[in-house]
Amino acid sequence: MPRTLIVSIINYRTGSLTIACIESVLADMGSIDGEIVVIDNASGDGSDALIASWIKANPHQTPVHLICSKDNSGFSGGHNQVFAAVAADYYLVLNSDAALRPGFLGKMLESAQANPKAGLIAPRLEDEDGTVQTSCFMFHRPATEFIRGACSGPVTRLLGRWNLPLGPNPDPARIEWASFACILVNGRMIADIGPMDDGYFLYFEDVEFCLRARRAGWSLLYVPEARAIHYRGGSGPVKALRKAHKRMPIYYWRSRARYFTHAYGRIGPWVANLSWHAGRALAHLRWLTGRRPYPTVEQEAKDIWIGASNPLIPFRPERSNDDAA
Repeated sequence: MPRTLIVSIINYRTGSLTIACIESVLADMGSIDGEIVVIDNASGDGSDALIASWIKANPHQTPVHLICSKDNSGFSGGHNQVFAAVAADYYLVLNSDAALRPGFLGKMLESAQANPKAGLIAPRLEDEDGTVQTSCFMFHRPATEFIRGACSGPVTRLLGRWNLPLGPNPDPARIEWASFACILVNGRMIADIGPMDDGYFLYFEDVEFCLRARRAGWSLLYVPEARAIHYRGGSGPVKALRKAHKRMPIYYWRSRARYFTHAYGRIGPWVANLSWHAGRALAHLRWLTGRRPYPTVEQEAKDIWIGASNPLIPFRPERSNDDAA
């Protein structure tokens, strides 16, 4: 018989964070028929041994298992190993840099069981001090790329119906995808549409999975009463790089190209890129008023074309220090 809940956590060189994450899940599990499975994505830094020692020294009623992957299979590849290894009614995909607030699991499962066509159930994500994070979004579209390229308040307001982030208090009717830092996935939906696409190494796999679910008739349910802390950036550098306008890793751009191909066909990355360039052209008109255009990330005008000509070739890291979750 499948378990009610499997909690899937990827560890990649975040041993202490992963253990703290496990502890928060165990504290909230109660009488739920659940299990925690940690996938170590070939960390190579000893964090897998640290976690294994902790599991052995801290037995609990809820089983905790560690699976050591032979290679760095990325976010989708890691969680897909859990989906394939253990049958469950629901899977909680959980970042190692997250922690559950008390009562989280009960609220999520109650909402999921009351809404059987909900394939994905998203909680409220927040900072440690309770500040609500933006974790629900519209799908990436050529229009969102134009908005992003323009970096203009008037443009964002004019095209607001397509703006990507929905803010800290989203309208549930507008949510098209939600952060996979913490999300509950219906096991019946996985059986219907398949697991996540492990052709994505990191980023955009969550958007594509939500898009595929929506196309197959599954809905996304937002449950703000269920709260989780997300220590943003603890398991990956992209947000910090974007904030600092530093160059983004290759896997980010390859994932972006793959997503726009899945969403719009082979022409998708080209239309998205041209939309972004049109937005940047508009942004540079600020020079006419003596103002500098808002900066974008380093070499973005060049890097957005990475993968555009061969978007469906899976990315795999060549260096051991590439991020995996």
